[in-house]
Amino acid sequence: MRSRDNQAMITGPDEDGQSAARERMVAEQIASRGVRDPAVLSAMRSVPRHLFVPEATRAEAYADHPLSIGHGQTISQPYIVALMTELARPTLSARALEVGSGSGYQAAVLSRVVGHVFSVEIDEDLSRRAAERLARLGYVNVTLAHGDGHTGWVSEAPFDIVLVTAAPVDVPQALVDQLAVGGRLVIPVGPLYAQDLMVIEKEAGGRTRTDIVAPVVFVPMVGP
Repeated sequence: MRSRDNQAMITGPDEDGQSAARERMVAEQIASRGVRDPAVLSAMRSVPRHLFVPEATRAEAYADHPLSIGHGQTISQPYIVALMTELARPTLSARALEVGSGSGYQAAVLSRVVGHVFSVEIDEDLSRRAAERLARLGYVNVTLAHGDGHTGWVSEAPFDIVLVTAAPVDVPQALVDQLAVGGRLVIPVGPLYAQDLMVIEKEAGGRTRTDIVAPVVFVPMVGP
């Protein structure tokens, strides 16, 4: 799979001064754990993660753990971002829905490997700041909205990919309903400290197939 090498404004060989840190992150945290999709690895190398975290924690931007972004939310561990993106099986023609924009980092990564990303965030301030950040960095194939992710984005459905970055106790049926046939929902499910990362694939006739990938810990998915 090819990635969108010319998507973002950061185009120089090391314009942001962090390419070596991203190379180490990909080699040591992601590829070494089994993520193999070349387009996903390329996206993780290119998206400037340090610009999606608060200035106070930028020194830790490429470390192997999640970071707080305020409002009780986090930016996920780099490996988890890469794993979930690979599990979605992205293609450059795919339409993706992200539930939980957060800082905009996962949307930026997705934008390099799909046709268009629609991202919804329940926290209005986070949504506004993510939209401003993505626009400033040149991610033009991302559309953001403030709203409740439990209901998805009905007017833009169906989606080839739905990727959820916070954990509901149960899978929201609206997200399953908005999957195209053959589409994949990648979602952490369960109460805090008892969550599983799941992949739900939509089959013909509305049937679904669910695979449990690994135990995970995400912030809870909240309603309005």
